Amino acid sequence: MSGLSVRAAEECRYDAVALGEVMLRLDPGEQRIRTARNLAVWEGGGEYNVARGLSRVFGLRSAAITALVDDEVGHLIEGLMLAGGVDTSLIRWVPSDGVGRSARNGLNFTERGFGVRGAKGVSDRGHTAVSQLAPGDLDFDHLFGSLGVRWLHTGGIYAALSEQSSRTVIAAIQAAKRHGTVVSYDLNYRPSLWKSIGGMARAQEVNREVAKWVDVMIGNEEDFIASLGFDVEGVDEGMTMLPVDAYAAMIDKVASSYPNLKVIATTLRAVHSASDNDWSALAWSVDEGLVQAADRRNLEILDRVGGGDSFASGLIYGLLAGDGLQSAVELGAAHGALAMTTPGDTSMATRDEVHKLARGGSARVER
Repeated sequence: MSGLSVRAAEECRYDAVALGEVMLRLDPGEQRIRTARNLAVWEGGGEYNVARGLSRVFGLRSAAITALVDDEVGHLIEGLMLAGGVDTSLIRWVPSDGVGRSARNGLNFTERGFGVRGAKGVSDRGHTAVSQLAPGDLDFDHLFGSLGVRWLHTGGIYAALSEQSSRTVIAAIQAAKRHGTVVSYDLNYRPSLWKSIGGMARAQEVNREVAKWVDVMIGNEEDFIASLGFDVEGVDEGMTMLPVDAYAAMIDKVASSYPNLKVIATTLRAVHSASDNDWSALAWSVDEGLVQAADRRNLEILDRVGGGDSFASGLIYGLLAGDGLQSAVELGAAHGALAMTTPGDTSMATRDEVHKLARGGSARVER
């Protein structure tokens, strides 16, 4: 019903594959990064988080295309990925030079924020192994053709890591399309990542080329403005839910500019404080038009990082299952909401919890 043509599960090894960087997240808990004495470790990454949600929460067969340095930190990240149910056989292992001059594993220090203090992330990901991954390092035609993949997910975070990574994104997407794999792309604009390689102008150049090959485009208002250069009229940066009409107009512009897009989705978030957000989502498809998920006002947030990625995985799960667009966007919004109630980039929700919340279930105690 979404206008997507998805390959049959029995002809594919993987339901979904994500292309992107997997970092080691270092979390100070209730402390700040600058005052931390202990740091919890998680794995995370904008594209990877989607594959992990599809695997651990929704029970699908997922894998991550990434690269790691063959050292103790790299294998720590690998172990965390395995615990998340993500196939690690597509990792490209890069030899260690002992000090990280030639290639490194990415680190991401993230504090959660609370009340008037916003969440804060400090990335340490220059010259990482995956930023140097070239199209020729992987046999994409073997992956998408011989092995078979129903869905490829990647995004603007990985595309921004280096000039090389944006070329690898395009090569992977083109190979996926040759073999009938559905492609989703989360714009996920991060000014700090694009700053040293051309800024917003380069982001728009890359993402406009990528958009020509995508089936499902995901992003918020900043993503569509900065990554694709679309205007969003009437957007209020205040403390109320952003106007749905502004998003509807934006989606119309995007759909008209890229007729290859079958689905466009965006989260709606108003930030009252770091721990109090309004939360909803919109999705549009060629066949069903525009739909909106439940409007959750004053959602209590423990850790907002990864909420958008969990929205994406819930949406993709619904679309892969052949659900209608309304059902898929409700699953996405519910999963994103649940993911923000637990620490870490990745979701700790269960599939039953996501379905329950998507149907309007309450938070009453279960015994």
